[in-house]
Amino acid sequence: MRKLLKISLIMVMTYLLLLGGFYVAMCQRPDVFSSIMARTPGIVFVIFPFKTMWFSAREGRLRVGSDAPDFSLQTFDKSSQVQLSSFKGKKPVVLVFGSYT
Repeated sequence: MRKLLKISLIMVMTYLLLLGGFYVAMCQRPDVFSSIMARTPGIVFVIFPFKTMWFSAREGRLRVGSDAPDFSLQTFDKSSQVQLSSFKGKKPVVLVFGSYT
């Protein structure tokens, strides 16, 4: 009985450590997170609540009426950079994320 309790405790601690590790990984930049997930065995996706963790880890801090965080992006033709703050008060900005293929 004591041995079973010890094994159970080790399994629970391992699960919690891995759960915390995946949560921390989800909070990283997308390139870091994707490199970790690329090496993760498929069975892990069944064992851990990834959807719940993802929504919590990637929850934004913006609220209605908040200013968008400033960022810069390369133009489509890669000739220059465009910064979001350069449009403030001048014209509306629409960001479209996705693929048209």
